[in-house]
Amino acid sequence: MGPCLGTILRIVKQNKYTKVVCIADNIIPHEKRFGDVAFTKYFVKPVDAFITMSAKVMNDLKKFSAKPAKQIVHPLYDNFGEAISKQEARKYLNIPQEEKIILFFGFIRKYKGLDLLLEAMKILVDGRKSMVKNETNFKPETSNIKLLIAGEFYEDRKEYDELIEKLNIADSLILRTDFIADSEVKYYLSAADFVIQPYKNATQSGVTPLAYHFEKPMLVTNVGGLPDLVPDGKVGLIAEPNPFSIASKIEELYQLGEEYFLPHLREEKKKYSWAILANTIIEI
Repeated sequence: MGPCLGTILRIVKQNKYTKVVCIADNIIPHEKRFGDVAFTKYFVKPVDAFITMSAKVMNDLKKFSAKPAKQIVHPLYDNFGEAISKQEARKYLNIPQEEKIILFFGFIRKYKGLDLLLEAMKILVDGRKSMVKNETNFKPETSNIKLLIAGEFYEDRKEYDELIEKLNIADSLILRTDFIADSEVKYYLSAADFVIQPYKNATQSGVTPLAYHFEKPMLVTNVGGLPDLVPDGKVGLIAEPNPFSIASKIEELYQLGEEYFLPHLREEKKKYSWAILANTIIEI
């Protein structure tokens, strides 16, 4: 989109007084393509100032522009309605009330690491099977855990289907991989115990403010700007981007329990204000 947006901005600025502020989720695309650097340079040149959502994006921006820039956190996605009870949400989604549910939410793209999470589920499943033999440290807290995958495939789903079959974990998954309307989002977030973001690389994630809005503790991987947004041991837990670390931290989430995180999460949530974004745009 760099050539398109860059051209639009040049047309807009022909009036000699319009100022352009870019709110940058990313400066460098997640999936590398030919021409990325040239297109990014073309886009950023007519921009007067930038707002970034993570330190990683701020550092990437410095490679392309020295114009004024400020970093803030992404405001809450509060347009999906208020949270509802877990019981009501699970009834609506036809999910058994007694299950332990972790949620992977959003478009399924390679960098988001769903394959790592599937492999982590295999570790948890095998851990359950061998607990009686004391071969692992996994505890009964994860004895009936299910992974709810909610979001459309951005690419061919074949490799994920093959991995699920290879790992033999289909019984531990709930797949809702069709289009999810905005009106449905609250049910998925409200139904989950925890939100899992097993990214392989990231700048920041729109799922994080979504989890804040619905007051769901999170597991994120130690990549990009994700750890900056999820204070470890308070709002959630930080894992390394590998299956065993993710599996171990999922177990720890359940050992600590949802209630442990909620006071910290509600306090941290106050930082995610739309007023802060609006004031920053005016200031910059």
